[in-house]
Amino acid sequence: MYIKVKRLLDIILAIILLIIFAIPMLIISILIKLEDKGPVIYKSKRMGKGLKEFYTYKFRSMKTNRKELQGNLSHDKMVTKVGKVIRKTSLDELPQLFNILKGEMSFIGPRPWIPEYYVWFDENQKRRVDVLPGISGLAQVKGRNGINIFKKIDYDLQYVDNISFKQDLKLVFETIKTVFSRDNAEISEMGIKAEIEELKESREVSKVG
Repeated sequence: MYIKVKRLLDIILAIILLIIFAIPMLIISILIKLEDKGPVIYKSKRMGKGLKEFYTYKFRSMKTNRKELQGNLSHDKMVTKVGKVIRKTSLDELPQLFNILKGEMSFIGPRPWIPEYYVWFDENQKRRVDVLPGISGLAQVKGRNGINIFKKIDYDLQYVDNISFKQDLKLVFETIKTVFSRDNAEISEMGIKAEIEELKESREVSKVG
C-alpha cells in the first residue's frame, strides 16, 4: 500500500521543487554554458527497478575535454568552477527530479549504480533493485563512499526489507543534515573499478566454495 502512496508523494514533491527551483536551475544552466561550452546535462546509464536500465540526469560539473586532460590534471582540476559550487551544495542533483517524474527514481531508495556492478551480484544482492532507486538512501546517510561495497549493499537490502513512510521521513531529515557535508560524497572511476573488482572476487570465491 505504501509503495503507491510513496509514488504519489514523489510526484507531488518533485513538482513543487521544480517550481521552487525553476529560476535557479535556469541560472545554473546559463552559467554552465558560459563557463564551459557543451551540454548542460550529464547523462549516465544506471540500473533501475527490476534491472531496467535508464539514464540519470545531473547538471554537468566536469570539463567537456576531461578525457583529453586525464593523466595531466587531477580529478578536482577537471571540475569546472560552477561544478565545484553545485557539487558542494548538491544542486547538481536537481535534474534528477525529472527522473522521479518519469517514474525511474524516488527521493529515497538505494542509489542507482552502473550496470557493470550487477554482472557480479548474487540473487540476494540483486534485491536492491526491488524498489525504485533514490536520490538519497540508507547507505548515503550511514557513510556514503566511506563504507565498503558490501556494507553499502547490506544497508540497501535493509532498506528494501523495511521500506516504510516512517523510515523514508527519517532519511529525508538525515539527508538534509548531511547535504552540505562532502565527506565521502564522491567516488572516482578508479574507486568504482575497485568496488566492481571486489564484487568479482567475492563471486568467484563463492563459486569455488
